[in-house]
Amino acid sequence: MKFLFIVQGEGRGHMTQAQVLKGILEKQGHSIEAVILGTSKRRKIPTYFLNTFNCPIYSFPSPNFVTDKENKSIRLSATIFQNLKKAALFIRTLKQIDLKVQSHQPDGIINFYDILGGLYNFLYKPKAKFIAIGHQYLTFHPDFIFAKQGKFNSFLFKLNTLVTCYGAQMKIALSLWQPCPTTLGPGLKVWPPLIKESIKKSTVKQDDFYLAYVVNPGYAQEIIDSAKKNPTAQIEAFWDNAAFPNPYQVKPNLTFHLINEQLFLEKMATCKGFLTTAGFESIGEAMFLGKPILMVPVKGQYEQRCNALDAEMAGAGMASDTFDLSVLEEYMRRPADSLERKSTFKCWQNTLETHIMEMVAELSGKRKLKV
Repeated sequence: MKFLFIVQGEGRGHMTQAQVLKGILEKQGHSIEAVILGTSKRRKIPTYFLNTFNCPIYSFPSPNFVTDKENKSIRLSATIFQNLKKAALFIRTLKQIDLKVQSHQPDGIINFYDILGGLYNFLYKPKAKFIAIGHQYLTFHPDFIFAKQGKFNSFLFKLNTLVTCYGAQMKIALSLWQPCPTTLGPGLKVWPPLIKESIKKSTVKQDDFYLAYVVNPGYAQEIIDSAKKNPTAQIEAFWDNAAFPNPYQVKPNLTFHLINEQLFLEKMATCKGFLTTAGFESIGEAMFLGKPILMVPVKGQYEQRCNALDAEMAGAGMASDTFDLSVLEEYMRRPADSLERKSTFKCWQNTLETHIMEMVAELSGKRKLKV
């Protein structure tokens, strides 16, 4: 089958999902005809993503979050207002997406949680099968537990999720835990996380340092404060702030690196603990490697509160409101069942390629497609 990807470019998680799925689909004999990537001025498209694909990659403006002056928390009202002001621009983007779909004539369009992807399927009704993939679709599962804070935020999160998959023949929810198949709703599939091959092939060990990843540079100050409070703890941190030297040694026990996929994966495999915002993909990677995690949901981003709660229930680590290293250290002192959790998670993740084969079989008509 021929596929076209529509990928949300806010953060790096959806790009990682697209990279992994591309590799498995091509291994199974299918092709990726084109990638449409939603972008914003706030994020630079990482080189490693561009180098992954040997097909055309088209970047178009897409709705994105607005952060506070510290580039830390999400300003919800400003996000809504700014994106509404750009409505005419996004309408033009939808027309451009349709031109690319008509040009490449894919059999299937896979939308990685881009809101314009869902609007495109609703308004243009392409002939291609439309598949929506993301951990957010786990909210359609009856066993999913929502974070309690903020009814309005919860409503907007659910609404955004509905729009991204509107009219989809198949919704694929990525999950840290394996659900009971009998509880799945119509058109809903649950897959394990899309883990990179480079993670799977990593040599895992435990060196005497912590790894930190902050999606918004504003959280860097919390990492610095944590390093001050814990001068004997070595921290290797990654951020997306090109205004400073690379690497940037803030203190004797703290060094910041610009995002570098290979170096980050090496540090992930050898750290003794991981501090991160509550992004789904990095949590899944750390779980695969058996690393304890401190998860700090981005302020104002309800989805990340749900991620952190779900990850805690899956045994990934501890959620916190700040990057307080003592919280992670206290968690690491608890009696460990990490080997059992790691084995269970790997068994679940190893079913991924079978799930992908089953998806393609349904889309191609070799199995009945349930909507």
